[in-house]
Amino acid sequence: MLLDTIAAISTPRGEGGISIVRISGSESLEILEKIFKPKSGKAIKELKNYSINYGYIFDNMNVVDEVLVSIMKAPNTYTREDIVEINCHGGFLITEKVLEIVLKNGARIAEVGEFTKRAFLNGRIDLTQAEAISDIIHGKTEKSLSLSLNQLRGDLREKIENIKKSILDLAAHINVVLDYPEEGIEDPIPENLIYNLKKASTEVEDLILSYDKGKIIKDGIKTAIIGKPNVGKSSILNSLLREERAIVTQIPGTTRDIIEEVININGIPLILVDTAGIRNTDDIVENIGVNKSKELINKADLILYVVDTSRDLEEEDFKIHEFINNDKVIGILNKIDIKKDIDLSKLNKVEKWIEISATANIGIENLEEKIYQYIIDEKVDDSSQKLIITNVRHKSALEKTNMALNNIFETVKAGLPMDLMAVDIKDALDSLGEITGEISSEDLLDHIFSNFCVGK
Repeated sequence: MLLDTIAAISTPRGEGGISIVRISGSESLEILEKIFKPKSGKAIKELKNYSINYGYIFDNMNVVDEVLVSIMKAPNTYTREDIVEINCHGGFLITEKVLEIVLKNGARIAEVGEFTKRAFLNGRIDLTQAEAISDIIHGKTEKSLSLSLNQLRGDLREKIENIKKSILDLAAHINVVLDYPEEGIEDPIPENLIYNLKKASTEVEDLILSYDKGKIIKDGIKTAIIGKPNVGKSSILNSLLREERAIVTQIPGTTRDIIEEVININGIPLILVDTAGIRNTDDIVENIGVNKSKELINKADLILYVVDTSRDLEEEDFKIHEFINNDKVIGILNKIDIKKDIDLSKLNKVEKWIEISATANIGIENLEEKIYQYIIDEKVDDSSQKLIITNVRHKSALEKTNMALNNIFETVKAGLPMDLMAVDIKDALDSLGEITGEISSEDLLDHIFSNFCVGK
């Protein structure tokens, strides 16, 4: 599989200044020799490593495009294979034509994520770093990007290696005691090995506990704006977005479908969902939107429950209040510029109320701050300075590791024979190996790399 040569377009499809066609594999330079003529007149083999060369792409005898070609020879490349990148003009048609010529001369089209998969299989990166590359591509905020860059740098891999060392030191001691009794090595496990193992166990637990924060930073908070028709839900969405995204009218039921947008609040992606106003209606289309809103209330990570302070509470307000089953609720008292006194005592599922006027732009910054404080504690502000996991696969493997380590401590505490720890030691090491990719199935790799774009 890794003996063939692959190619793909590495830049977004469409029109632009340049497009890049990337080639990787043992025949990259041979293919280039068939289709590229440098302006310098040099043979391809004479071109320097890590050089950019001006010239023309040919299809047989016909000039196809004027290009710049980057040459990177193995092993010091992204895939640890010979890599060629053809920088052609950024039109859709010309880019496809250059790729077609490359394929016609010996390469095959790359699978999704195959360049990074080759980097992993060739030992250039481990699996955590491969996943970090995908996270960087899909990152929504600077905070999430910072976590991904830390992981790409190898911080998680280094932490896993340190944890493994403590487990391997214990395994080595047990093997010596059991295999070489004549050496007279003490049977009780030395205190320093137990201390290091407990320290490793604490580090595993800290990583597991960091996942909830990491997931928030990476994926964001699904936030549903709910309330009866015409309380100002769409105006609040527009105010938070700083643009007129949702249609706002005085007619109840204007929003009939789910409108979803992402904003950045202090480095946390907030996925705002403007729902249809919940009420009884004979309008078929509006009723579908109302049902979607009810479903979203149960799925949302955070609910912004909007009440119109310019009019008395109505039966619809109380019915919507009954739908709320989420602990994460912020009450919003909208239209305070024309407010009247209303009794909130029956809306007891809401502990925090914030007064705003979406149309007059009063209290919006305070709302953003309250949302951030309600979701995140202060520790996340230092997330760039500490190791936080963001991947559920890593969390699951660490939980298995933690279970195995706890079993080892129970065996030591009970004074049972040391050879009974062998299975738990192996389970702990295997679970850690799943994180870095030392132990991985083809199905797992296919799943991970399927989230990449073709040219990466």
